[in-house]
Amino acid sequence: MPWTFHLDHMRLDFALGGDGSRGLPRLPTLVAMLFLTAVGAITGLTFILATALVLANKRLYVYEDPRIDAVEEMLPHANCGACGFPGCRPFAEALTKGAALPGKCTVSSGEERAGIASFLGVDVGAEERIVARLACAGGTNVARNHARYHGEQTCRAAAKVAGGGKGCFWGCLGLGDCDVACDFDAIHMNAHKLPVVDEALCTACGDCVEVCPKDLFSLHKESHRLWVACSSQEAGDEVLEDCEVACTGCARCEMDAPRGLISMKLSLPVVDYSRPHKTKTPIERCPTGAIVWIDPKAGPLKGPAAKKIIRKGTLRDAPT
Repeated sequence: MPWTFHLDHMRLDFALGGDGSRGLPRLPTLVAMLFLTAVGAITGLTFILATALVLANKRLYVYEDPRIDAVEEMLPHANCGACGFPGCRPFAEALTKGAALPGKCTVSSGEERAGIASFLGVDVGAEERIVARLACAGGTNVARNHARYHGEQTCRAAAKVAGGGKGCFWGCLGLGDCDVACDFDAIHMNAHKLPVVDEALCTACGDCVEVCPKDLFSLHKESHRLWVACSSQEAGDEVLEDCEVACTGCARCEMDAPRGLISMKLSLPVVDYSRPHKTKTPIERCPTGAIVWIDPKAGPLKGPAAKKIIRKGTLRDAPT
């Protein structure tokens, strides 16, 4: 009794028994046809997709200046953001487009900036360096603690526990988060647990600004030599009980400075750097040395009226 199968409207007959000469030759033929059809379909689909990709590549292609790679290799790869761009690659793109000058990179040496300028055929550009400044001088030899912090040795952790225990709530906690955060070795902790910025190494990346829980760091032009090294918002001589170099809000600097250069806000002097400020007059009568003149070589200089600090050891904690 012959059996009949239907595959895709194609009839396939073969008999059980006998020599099978009637239906068996048709099966390999059908398999071959199905195989060739599948291969053809896949080949066609592959061709269509490949053609679409080629056309899309031509239509969506964006030309990239080959000089970008060369300029990026000439940059320091610090990706610090001091140039105003999020990294060296975006800065290289801006340089090749003429949207920036090599002088904006404060990490590169003068020779390296000159090399980039020569390669691009542009001026180096005169860009004043930006550096980090600390608005606190309250090291352990001049500032007291009201409580001793025990826990994770970071400023951020300590600040969450009653402000860190320092008598001056706004003062530096001295645990060195900024030192750890600085990738350029521009910050180190001195003997009195106070951060010291090496302006020659500072790239103005802003990491210290972000990491300080007391917001004591800010970025300034190197020419900003007149500096208020205090962030206390209390006024009066009572603040000296917690920090001997704190600003008392006496306003003598405001009175002695050229008109409009310094104004008092929240008991602190604020310098208007948009005005001519190359004068040491405001520091002369400061009784605590809270406002200083930052000399490029000697560092912070106090006026003659400031109390001399000769203590080398740690100031005793305030009684609780």
